[in-house]
Amino acid sequence: MDMTVTDGATAGIRLLAGRYQIGELLGHGGMADVHVGLDARLNRKVAVKLLRPSLANDPAFRTRFRQEAQAAARMAHPTIVRVFDAGEETVTDPSGAEIQVPFIVMEHVDGKLLKDIVAKGPLDPDEAVRVVDGILTALEYSHRAGVVHRDIKPGNVMITSSGQVKVMDFGIARAISDSSATIAQTSAILGTAHYFSPEQARGEGVDARTDLYSTGVVLYELLTGVAPFRGDTAVAVAYQHISEMPVPPSTLNPAVSPALNAVVMHALAKDRSDRFQTATDFKADLDVAITGKVPDRLPGGDDGFTAALFGVNPNSTGASEATLRRLADDTERAPRTQNRPPVAWIWGGILIMAVVLVATLVWVFSLAPQQLVGVNAAVQVPNVTGQTFKAGGQKLLDAGLKVTRLDASSDKIPADQIISVNPPAGTRVSSGFVMQVTVSSGPAQVTLTGQVYKSEADAKAALAAAGLVYGSTTTDFSATVPAGQVIGVEVPGSTTPTGGLVQVTRGSTVNLIVSNGNVQAPDVRGQPVQSASNTLSASTVGLTVQLNAVSTCTGNKVTSQVPGPGTVPQKSSVTLTYCAG
Repeated sequence: MDMTVTDGATAGIRLLAGRYQIGELLGHGGMADVHVGLDARLNRKVAVKLLRPSLANDPAFRTRFRQEAQAAARMAHPTIVRVFDAGEETVTDPSGAEIQVPFIVMEHVDGKLLKDIVAKGPLDPDEAVRVVDGILTALEYSHRAGVVHRDIKPGNVMITSSGQVKVMDFGIARAISDSSATIAQTSAILGTAHYFSPEQARGEGVDARTDLYSTGVVLYELLTGVAPFRGDTAVAVAYQHISEMPVPPSTLNPAVSPALNAVVMHALAKDRSDRFQTATDFKADLDVAITGKVPDRLPGGDDGFTAALFGVNPNSTGASEATLRRLADDTERAPRTQNRPPVAWIWGGILIMAVVLVATLVWVFSLAPQQLVGVNAAVQVPNVTGQTFKAGGQKLLDAGLKVTRLDASSDKIPADQIISVNPPAGTRVSSGFVMQVTVSSGPAQVTLTGQVYKSEADAKAALAAAGLVYGSTTTDFSATVPAGQVIGVEVPGSTTPTGGLVQVTRGSTVNLIVSNGNVQAPDVRGQPVQSASNTLSASTVGLTVQLNAVSTCTGNKVTSQVPGPGTVPQKSSVTLTYCAG
């Protein structure tokens, strides 16, 4: 078997460490190339990862490379690509200088990268859950081994020909005890930002829950075919991870159940204490969700393993008590030689308490006695319930009382009428007593949202639950909302824009506006082809543009549009013929 590396400074290498024959290139990443190889000693096929020669003289990259070997070598599990060997080989670069190129010998996996599989489109929910179950199984094992992967993404997951999931590339993994390393320390080799956790994007320390967020991003992509956040630059994507909520996956793929929706959104919580705390929890809820049942996981206290992963939850009472105990445990203070306070301290405390008691009694008995108001000076509270606040309030003022107003909604008592007074009518109070008068503000107000992306039936149920009356349904065009789902609401007599927030009186009639699944294609004939293409592909129209160049005319303008302007299905294709001569 005659195999040779043929690229860069590593050209001409036939054998590594006297036993590993090097073959063709399998793939390459941000800091290394992977070749097929043969272990001549054991006669088995392996994969050999070689650090790129341009990075071999950089101590930081060499450290990361060795770190991958050390992290992966600590783990032996069917869902993790095994590392068999590691070392360094002396090679000569094109300038004639000798450099040390680190290498890692790994298990050879016969299969496909998950990123190549999902590039063809979303997976069936059952298959997506099966794959993520395998990833979580690997993370469950690595976390218990004390290793946080920190770079979970489809490009680091292999699916074997038999369907088994294999997690690989621990190039930026860290031991949990060293998980305080931030994105700033590894930004040169992290690759895409689509799978960052919010804490990574902020440059904060990471822990096991960081891997679970990235796994949630992978699950989202497997279910929808796209990552939850996309942008022109890595900085733009990282900012979305920090500040924006993703669109529920069911919006992009109706085959995703509400239960899976709930699991994905829980995994993508911005605050790590609000998302899944362990891979075991994530996997358990995922297995429940695929059956169609929404998991009902309540936040609980940290167990010993969770606390070992990322410390005591600072929001829990137990955490506060544990912290206080640790702060109180001053190991440098002198050992106590007495089990109880000295007798002098006890008698001193008793004496101080006696002085305070005597001083309090002297102060109480020195107060001048108050003159009690006579019975004839008391005022009987008049009955003003049911009267307007202006009339009833004046009646109370005329009786020598003061008034403070409290408003409360009521479906039965008209607005501005008094519901009750406190103290109630007939009670005798002193002159000038402040009366609390509760006044009706009319029926309760309901804050109505646009009910966007709900089905018509769900929107009707939501209106009924809010005490509102469904009126009618009309259809309208939408570039993003699927047919049959609600675009917005309309309140007769209200000028609030469709889909905006509006305060509606309980019992009001509300109309629904539902997407008809179409858009209005504008007439772009006669326009420059680039302008016409931008108009049709804009987010408000969302059509796919196919260009047909005709060389028999000039002007670079559109001559025909198929289908023509008017109503066309959402996301359909439009062919523009233009003069390109």
